[in-house]
Amino acid sequence: MANKPCSVSEVNAVADNTGFLRGRLLVVAFEGWNDAGEAATGAVKTLQELLDLSPIAEIDPEVYYDYQFNRPTMTSDDNGVRFLEWPGTTIYGPVAPRDAGAGIAADAELEMSGDNAGNIHLVLGVEPSRSWKSFAAEIVDAALAADIGGIVFLGAMLADVPHTRPISIFVSTENDQLRSELQIERSSYEGPVGILSVIADAAETVGIPTLSIWASVPHYVHNAPSPKAMLALIDKLEELIDVVIPRGDLVEEASAWETGINQLAGEDEEMAAYIEQLEQARDTVDSPEASGEAIAREFEQYLRRRGDGRPDEPWRGGGGS
Repeated sequence: MANKPCSVSEVNAVADNTGFLRGRLLVVAFEGWNDAGEAATGAVKTLQELLDLSPIAEIDPEVYYDYQFNRPTMTSDDNGVRFLEWPGTTIYGPVAPRDAGAGIAADAELEMSGDNAGNIHLVLGVEPSRSWKSFAAEIVDAALAADIGGIVFLGAMLADVPHTRPISIFVSTENDQLRSELQIERSSYEGPVGILSVIADAAETVGIPTLSIWASVPHYVHNAPSPKAMLALIDKLEELIDVVIPRGDLVEEASAWETGINQLAGEDEEMAAYIEQLEQARDTVDSPEASGEAIAREFEQYLRRRGDGRPDEPWRGGGGS
């Protein structure tokens, strides 16, 4: 029987003994296929805003992006000056080497602890349109140049889950040593993948261990950002990288998001009945009798449906099932 997936707190307890968290960590998220409800990029943007980081490398967008698919946008700065903002990918790192617990932005009120304090790097960008192998190689080269010791990928997928229950989080790794030491599962999914999987494969090839954290977002609210999923990723990420992350207004936004969907469901009997079915299915999975294999199978089903594109359909007409 497969091992039951560990909670992230259990992963963290073992990871401190493996050295995975003792070096520099790179936290990665991309807009697009891997970012349902903008949860993954929202979590990384929170870190970017709160940590004392600055851009250390940028990937040339001309090489990797189709501007008819990911168009540039016109925006304005604080002074009202309008400018074009191009899709791209940026790597962020600490402004300067720092002592443990130091280097926190004065107004961020972050309390960092652990051997990795001050060693968090970020990748934030838009999933590229072409030349994924070369793109991944550039990311890995930048990670090697920054002496990155481990990479944490954040993702979010649309799934048949109810908005009224805690957001499901799945932690996995393709690294044999981490899988053995942390007692977490290796995904058996076969099918279409996003840029996270390509970068992870390239990183593992050169010896950088990787770990993935995925959140499940209710597919019937696929058109709106999901602050509840973003909050769930931040909660788990906080445990994993040993840093206290201020939530700001995110808790209130998550509550308002859930309340708003409840109100919509209250006005639509069909939607309410469908959500109740999802709640019953989720409660069964979360029951003490549920095995690790059952939880893993549920996650694999999410990925397969995501690969088919079916969760992108409205909840009506089968709900992507």
